[in-house]
Amino acid sequence: MSTSVKSRAIIVEDEQKSADVLKKLVEKYCPEVELAGMATGVQDGVKLIQDVKPELVFLDIEMHDGTGFDLLQKVNAKTFDVIFTTAYIQYAIKAIRFSAMDYILKPIDADDLRDAVRRCLGRKDHSISDERFSTLLANLGNESRLKKIVVPEGDGMTFIGLSDIIRCESDGNYTYIILKGGKRIVATKTLGDYEDMLAEENFVRIHRSHLINLEHVSRYIKGEGGYVIMSDGSEVEVSRRKKAEFLERISS
Repeated sequence: MSTSVKSRAIIVEDEQKSADVLKKLVEKYCPEVELAGMATGVQDGVKLIQDVKPELVFLDIEMHDGTGFDLLQKVNAKTFDVIFTTAYIQYAIKAIRFSAMDYILKPIDADDLRDAVRRCLGRKDHSISDERFSTLLANLGNESRLKKIVVPEGDGMTFIGLSDIIRCESDGNYTYIILKGGKRIVATKTLGDYEDMLAEENFVRIHRSHLINLEHVSRYIKGEGGYVIMSDGSEVEVSRRKKAEFLERISS
């Protein structure tokens, strides 16, 4: 009887108790993963990655000799995926999400761990491309206003500047992202996911099916709810329920 091949993983964590807890959770709840080593900091982590060549790295953000981002900058060939671990709810989370990377908050929940591992191992490409990492660094360097978003599609990922997005339109469990120049991307996330992700950016949901970039609103036409004319000429209805929020956001 054949046995399935497990994915090699390592833990980079400078708090021994946290590392031990994560190790036990992975061994108990992630049978598809084989832990191949643990490191306690940036320098040790770089060496362990070079020696073990893992497919998945559980990476603490704040360590005694630097950050998880410092570690990634020191590794040339990022032939692995990353799940960041952090106790800091706000720290860099938005930049990580916009870069289509995974994170889990401490204390670690078993369900969150399982979901993150399955997402990573379910990707076709278990590596961090230069463009994906550059997107992360750019967003980290300007976290008050993020610049780019990584959009998962059926066969890969697309890198999009936020200013290029005119609007997003719901299609069940998928979302059409309409860009300047008329390009449309079908993203494998719901409109609710993008509403949550872009909540602090210049986007507002004006209808159950529509999320718009306020920078691309050319005109608002009054009515029961009214409608907006976007920079590409498209007309998008504003629902009565969303009208007050939209008018507040656009006038602020």
